[in-house]
Amino acid sequence: MGLFEFIKDTGRAVGLVDDEGAADRLKSEIRSLEIPVEDLEVNFAGGLARVSGKVDTQENREKIILTAGNIAGVEKVDDNLTVEREAPQAMFHTVERGDTLSGIAKKVYGDAMKYMVIFKANQPMLKDPDRIYPGQVLRIPEL
Repeated sequence: MGLFEFIKDTGRAVGLVDDEGAADRLKSEIRSLEIPVEDLEVNFAGGLARVSGKVDTQENREKIILTAGNIAGVEKVDDNLTVEREAPQAMFHTVERGDTLSGIAKKVYGDAMKYMVIFKANQPMLKDPDRIYPGQVLRIPEL
């Protein structure tokens, strides 16, 4: 649990503004990825998304945090999710201009061919290993 920061003006545009429907739109985006979560609750105001519910793994917790944070308009995610099986948190990497998954893998793992580890760790948020963008935050799991 904690507070995670993101680049507010970067990410998928779903029309988040401080209105009644913003939290529902954000919750719908999370649900659309079919990440297993029970009792998902989402609140949104002033760039802050608060997420709560119950997930089975740390990986699913991180995917929900990143799904919310990689939406345009979200500046911070307050994680109040509970996890059945706690595990160490993966490293997060903010994509910079010119980054590729293979370049990130080379920096982190010492082997560019490990890019698929990063790609798989970020599915279903990522659909294509060649489609990442500056400001996007990715999970970088330990090998």
